[in-house]
Amino acid sequence: MTRAALDIENLYAWQRDFPLLRGLSLQVAAGEICTVLSRSRAGRSAMLRAIAGLTDSRRGSIRIQGTETIHLSQHQLADLGVGYSPYEQSIFTGLSCEENLLLPPAIGTALGGGMSLVQIYELLPSLEQRRHHMATHLSTGEQKILAIARLLRTGVNLLLLDKVSEGLAPVQAQALGKLICTLRHEGYTIVLAEQCPQFSAEFSDQFHVLEQGQIIERFSRSELSHKYDALHALLGV
Repeated sequence: MTRAALDIENLYAWQRDFPLLRGLSLQVAAGEICTVLSRSRAGRSAMLRAIAGLTDSRRGSIRIQGTETIHLSQHQLADLGVGYSPYEQSIFTGLSCEENLLLPPAIGTALGGGMSLVQIYELLPSLEQRRHHMATHLSTGEQKILAIARLLRTGVNLLLLDKVSEGLAPVQAQALGKLICTLRHEGYTIVLAEQCPQFSAEFSDQFHVLEQGQIIERFSRSELSHKYDALHALLGV
């Protein structure tokens, strides 16, 4: 049996004294795409922040490639190949596209080092075309792709992407979905935190629904078409 790239058991997390997660359990196999769905402020962003070591306190178990990480620092997690892309701006808008790509240090070791600029541009020719453009002049979709490319430069192999499809035009969402599928074929493990299932309906291997910091529903891509009515009630979308 393939070891899980991410194995969470009975995870609790707090910000100050406010509970964010209440006994969450989740498994994602290496090379899988997992989408975690919830209403706004129901725990999906908090889950990614907890995995990345960015909450005030955590309790439970988070194993990454078999290594227990619940007590590790954010820097130590990065060394294990964990890359977190928050919903908030994670690029430097005052720098060019290429300058953004040149900044990240090679910290992850799981893939033997990050992608080179040549590899990034082969994977994402649109970024090469805009290499000298200021990041602030890129579209929302291009900025999100640039943020993911910055992570790939560091050598990550587990990508935590928060609300990555939110606010995108259909053509931008399609380009981003194509990138995510390509990364899955390259062996990356990807966890998406989304409110709507439509973005990842064609490529996510599994879906989980969060409510009040707990997983209340789990299903596969093949089951999604039968779940839309229930999801509308649960998520309000």
